[in-house]
Amino acid sequence: MIQMSGIKKAFNGNVVLNDVQFTLEKGEIHALMGENGAGKSTLMKILSGIYSKDAGEIKVDGEPVHFKSPKDAEKYGIVVIHQELNILPDLTVAENLFLGKEKTYGKLGILKTREMEKEAKELLSKLGLDVHPKTRAGDLSVGKQQIIEIAKAITSDAKYIVMDEPTAALTDREIQTLFETIRELKEKGISFVYISHRMEEIFAICDRITILRDGQYVGVRNIPETTFDEIVAMMVGRELGERFPERKCEIGDVKLEVRNLSVKGIFENISFQVRKGEVVGMAGLMGAGRTEVGETIFGYRKAHSGEIFLDGQKVTIKSPIDAMKHKIGYVTEDRKTKGLILNFSIQDNVSLANLKKVSSSGIVKKEKEEALVNQYIEQLKIRTSSPKQAAKSLSGGNQQKVVLAKWLGTDPEILILDEPTRGVDIGARKEIYHIINNLAQEGVAILMISSELPEVIGMADRVIVMQEGKLTGEVQKEEMTQERIMHYATGGEQVV
Repeated sequence: MIQMSGIKKAFNGNVVLNDVQFTLEKGEIHALMGENGAGKSTLMKILSGIYSKDAGEIKVDGEPVHFKSPKDAEKYGIVVIHQELNILPDLTVAENLFLGKEKTYGKLGILKTREMEKEAKELLSKLGLDVHPKTRAGDLSVGKQQIIEIAKAITSDAKYIVMDEPTAALTDREIQTLFETIRELKEKGISFVYISHRMEEIFAICDRITILRDGQYVGVRNIPETTFDEIVAMMVGRELGERFPERKCEIGDVKLEVRNLSVKGIFENISFQVRKGEVVGMAGLMGAGRTEVGETIFGYRKAHSGEIFLDGQKVTIKSPIDAMKHKIGYVTEDRKTKGLILNFSIQDNVSLANLKKVSSSGIVKKEKEEALVNQYIEQLKIRTSSPKQAAKSLSGGNQQKVVLAKWLGTDPEILILDEPTRGVDIGARKEIYHIINNLAQEGVAILMISSELPEVIGMADRVIVMQEGKLTGEVQKEEMTQERIMHYATGGEQVV
């Protein structure tokens, strides 16, 4: 159905794709995997007409094609659902579905609102989504918005749907709904390119997998005939061994204590402790209030009641600046809007949180700044052509490493990590896990908020669980199972 061969692409002399091939068959779910910066997104942007190729050939149904824009690709039934969804929040569901494809009466262009709403309701019903067409799209969960994006693709007569990290912000329940929808569309002959770093999902939903490494084609495998370890070795060019490093940290005195912390309407009476050298996982479903707890400790949100203690002393934290003075760092889950200034360089982003360290008498010293940034580029293996490269031009995983570098530079004593490996490839994940482990060994108290239960179980010494703004359970290392944690996260009673 789709054949890409000999694809080459370079930006400012930097080759990002070299002689890459990819095929997609009718009614197939084909995974595309590789480390951050491997060229996955660039290849799909070429297929969808966002970028033009420098060399190579693309055929659709045996016909050579050259797309100059996404509109050209849509004519052949190729649609991309990006990680950042293209939903207009203030429009209704029906208005989003028919945006640019509105049904109208005569020359005056009067909208056939009722007809569009009727068609929208029928289509969403087929996709298992019980939502009124007049509902404001911004009021829906991310999972439901994802289904609406698929519905938009279907209204465009899509034959090939590219999905980039489709489950990054979904709950387990929403992921299952999405998978059911994808499987139903597959049965109708629609093909999917599925880009994800979540290996468990790839093996659960996909038929074949193509692996890229450093902008080059490595190989293709049928999912039933391969293994997790083989795919990882193809992606990174080496065996990774165990996914999580062995934890051998000496846990010390209580560093952070939260007592009865509350923010009206979001969470209430949250109490827990984090000790020096300890990694405390915070688990729960989306909307449980985990991120908001982290933001409140960091001073980004105002607490309505409750107390925070550091080393046994009560402190007042009214802003992130207060938190930083107390040696607290916060790696946000939303790196694009809260973690980075995308138009700034890597160097500028890292320096922003470390101005005192790189300055003298209020003047930034270039040699100090460059030494600090180069230290973390090397330590975190940030893939970049230069410290001056704009953050927006980096892959998602490398952007995450820049956010991490920014806070590591502050020498934190308490580090809040909110979804630290979201959108990060398997190789970079292991590097981040080792960094977390090393920080704990140095005595840093770490609160790790994560939606990925294998990550929580693999990295945490202890897990606290939230559900609908309340703490519902605590699980010690020797008792950790996904079932036990999910029991607390869904409001189950105490597990014995």
